[in-house]
Formats: sequence, C-alpha cells, structure tokens
Amino acid sequence: MIYPYPVTISVLMAVFNTPFELVKRAIDSVLCQDFQDFELIVLDDGSDEVLGLKLLQYCQLHQAKVTFLRHQNCGQSQSINRGVKLCHGTYIAIIDSDDEYKPNHLSACLNEMQHTDLISSSTETIVGSEADYYVPDKYDYEKNIHVDECILFATLFGKKEIFERLSFKNMYAADAHFYAQASLLYRVKKVNLRTYIYYRNITDSVTATLKRNQLLREQS
Repeated sequence: MIYPYPVTISVLMAVFNTPFELVKRAIDSVLCQDFQDFELIVLDDGSDEVLGLKLLQYCQLHQAKVTFLRHQNCGQSQSINRGVKLCHGTYIAIIDSDDEYKPNHLSACLNEMQHTDLISSSTETIVGSEADYYVPDKYDYEKNIHVDECILFATLFGKKEIFERLSFKNMYAADAHFYAQASLLYRVKKVNLRTYIYYRNITDSVTATLKRNQLLREQS
C-alpha cells in the first residue's frame, strides 16, 4: 500500500533480477527494525516476470508496511528518484536489494538527524577476500580505494527535501555525486554507525565488474 498519511521514514529499495532469497532477506531486515514508523517501497526495475511475481506476492503478505511498484528498467538511480516522488516520510533511507539492515539501523540513523541533514555511514562489510574491501576510485577506475572511504548509495539517510531537490544521476558513483551536491546546500556528515550490512562478495555487482575489467586491462 502507499501510505495515505505521513510516516517518519520512507525506505526505498530498487530491485533488478536480484535472487529472491536475497531480496527477501533485505525486506525482512527492514521489517524487523526496532523503529517501526516507516514505509518500505520496493521498486521492481523491470525484473523478469517470475521474480516480479514472487516479489509481489511477498510484499502483499506485508502490505501494512510494504508497497510494491513495477516499472520498465531504468536503472537504480532513476528508480530511486521515482520512489522519492511517491514516498510520505519526513526522512528517506535506501537499501540495496542484496544487503540488509541491522535491527537498529533506522533508529541509529534517525538519532544523527539532531545534528545534520544528510548522512552516509560506514558499513559492516562482508567480503570473500581482502580485495573485496577495495573498489574503483570514482576519479580513476584504474585505482582502488577502501570501501570505508566511499559514500555508499544505500547508507544515505536524510531529510526528504534533499532527495526532492537533488536527484541521482545514471553514473558510476552517483551516490558520491549526490552527497557532494548536497554538501553545498545542506549539513552533511559521514558517520561510523556500521549498522548497514554491505555484501561485497556479490560477483555481478557494478563494482565487481569494474574490477574484473581493470584486471583484464592490466593483463593485456
């Protein structure tokens, strides 16, 4: 359902062909928050029909909290931008469909809003190897930086007006670009909550693909 009345937090999740068991894990982690005044909007970004049906059916089981919307594939940035236009929260949070929240993620983020307008936070990062801690630098894909140095899309949490005024671009490091633009207009802060569980051992992620291409260039 789309809430007909305001809520404190709107959580936005874009999904494109992520395995159902991972999306379910992500949804469940939101539903299990110790702060419950939220809505979750699941934005199916043109996934295959089998997955789309599974997502719809699961979201319907939790329709008191969860809204399911499906549209033609347009990418994560545009999907989240669409979700911003539909949400009713005073604040907006994001979660990637293959990650999860710790039970206190929303309450911890909300507590930071006493002192700032937008945060990005460090994560509890799950890796398959030490190399997974490093991702291509937004300024130079040939260089890698530690994930703790990055602004991560799904750890952004802030006032809805920021997401309405600014939008995400279809680009690598759209999160960092958004954060940089926000810093010119609002109070922003990088915090060390580590209440977001970030799975860097996903082999087909954007950053993993960039790193594979980087390695191929080095070997050629």
